Amino acid sequence: MKVALDNIGKRFNQEWIFRGVSLNFTTPNSYVITGTNGSGKSTLLQAISSASHLSEGKIIYSIANKELSIEEIYKYVSIAAPYMELIEEYRLEELVYFHSHFKPYIKNITPNEVIEIMQLEKVKKKYIKQYSSGMKQRIKLALAILSDTPLLLLDEPCSNLDKQAIEWYKNMIAQYGNNRIVIVCSNLIKDEYYFCNHSIELSTYKK
Repeated sequence: MKVALDNIGKRFNQEWIFRGVSLNFTTPNSYVITGTNGSGKSTLLQAISSASHLSEGKIIYSIANKELSIEEIYKYVSIAAPYMELIEEYRLEELVYFHSHFKPYIKNITPNEVIEIMQLEKVKKKYIKQYSSGMKQRIKLALAILSDTPLLLLDEPCSNLDKQAIEWYKNMIAQYGNNRIVIVCSNLIKDEYYFCNHSIELSTYKK
């Protein structure tokens, strides 16, 4: 897969969050986007996911040199971010099964196996609203990483994770992060992007 950012910019009112961004993301590379809080990292990641409209420029998504239509991009993208909400009224096993209808899991992993990989089998009957913030973050990460998508977007993936959960995250990336584009937004927390082979400093594109 290839994601080409062609001179893109995003403006809120009269202020440019970023402008003049031209970058290419290709399989099987991993990228970290760094910057301080409020620098626009999350806004850029949402634009790359096609969930946010641009003020200027365009993003071209292609697989095997065939351009994807805007309507089908969602099938190829998975994202985990602090601002994303899980369906609180679902039990974990319901949520994992529901998710599989929209994004099949990688390597034919079953919903039950997803819960095992999350290490949450003992609490799978609980409603999502009963989980701690750290457990919810683990769920978000697992659903994104285990989705069978060539583009994986992770916004501050280690937020709300303790030491043990950070090691779990690193193991997940090692096992399931290959042969796809992985883009991480980070406030320079090395554990979040230790595997990335390209670095982008967003302040370069502040206007």
